[in-house]
Amino acid sequence: MQLNENFAKLPGSYLFAEIARREAAYRAENPDAPVIKLGIGDVTLPLPQACIEAMHKAVDEMGQKETFQGYPPYYGYDFLRNAIAEHDYQANGLDIKPAEIYVSEGAKSDTGNFGDIFGSDVKVAVCDPVYPVYVDANAMAGRAGEYDKEQERWTNIYYMPCTAENGFIPALPTEKVDVIYLCFPNNPTGVVATRTQLQAWVDYANANDALILFDGAYEGFVTEENIPRSIYEIPGAKTCAVEFRSFSKTAGFTGTRCAYLVIPAELTRSGQSVAALWERRQATKYNGVSYVIQRGAAAIYTDEGKAQVQANLAYYRENAKIIQSALTDAGYEVYGAVNSPYIWVKTPDGMGSWEFFDFLLGTHNVVTTPGAGFGPSGEGYIRLTAFGSREQTIEAARRITGKA
Repeated sequence: MQLNENFAKLPGSYLFAEIARREAAYRAENPDAPVIKLGIGDVTLPLPQACIEAMHKAVDEMGQKETFQGYPPYYGYDFLRNAIAEHDYQANGLDIKPAEIYVSEGAKSDTGNFGDIFGSDVKVAVCDPVYPVYVDANAMAGRAGEYDKEQERWTNIYYMPCTAENGFIPALPTEKVDVIYLCFPNNPTGVVATRTQLQAWVDYANANDALILFDGAYEGFVTEENIPRSIYEIPGAKTCAVEFRSFSKTAGFTGTRCAYLVIPAELTRSGQSVAALWERRQATKYNGVSYVIQRGAAAIYTDEGKAQVQANLAYYRENAKIIQSALTDAGYEVYGAVNSPYIWVKTPDGMGSWEFFDFLLGTHNVVTTPGAGFGPSGEGYIRLTAFGSREQTIEAARRITGKA
């Protein structure tokens, strides 16, 4: 019997598991330490009341023979798919149909699992720094080649450096790639892409028969009118892009789990419908999101739900401004925060990312995320999140800057 040898090639542990391990070790040695967590991007505000009420009602329905629901549809209930299509797309002038929407339990799962429909020899391109799932999932599938410990990268992954010099926006590949992972607003840097910048990617993908996997999990944080919130705002995107979205950060579903992806009907590769391949994958490996959860998700599209979601988003946006302002005033180089819940901070005095992580945890009891964990170009940065409570956000900023 043989195991998947690609798992053995993975360096160390998953980034956020390693952060949790270090935090747990520190707490064990310092049980009374007032630790503040601004590392892992988990929300702290409760679910919108409209979602709670909808789920309570759905639970009652599950207790009655007349309204009981068994296995959910593989691709989501029509009531949720219709609401997503109407409010997230059609209301914004985008022709996305309910049948092109696939409900799931999370964008992390979707972006990781989508590679199931790819061949083993596709060339994958990722931004650097990058959300680790994009890279690790392809490494597990054997598409990443070998891990170069000296370069801290995989030999068959095409890394696109995103640095301060290029505004953290990747340049088009200088060689042909097949699958391109893009995330805007970006995790971890917090930057956004303009229409012109995204148009270049769409044009490249269509010209090179490539597929864009566009992670739009943080689109709800965009406030500037000239910044696109969907890849489908870009002409030509429906023939080259799949879009992933999540209710986790917008509506607080990190512990409730609900998300969706969009595959336009006209998207084909190698003469096959990409949607049909994903449907086949899901029908085989997935049983869908529960009725109760989908009812809760649909409630965010009511008038009450929309208002409550926007109130939560405004709270987190203000947290981001507090961190950005405090660290900027203290002399740090700070990026992101404006259209994103993430703040990307240059480490001081040339400190390494993990070195600064350990310093902030050990000296100031603040948990962050080291930039090196997102890829080679993340070295020399840390990521802070705006998902803490207001009190903890203010206190963490005070501790890091050393200002009362």
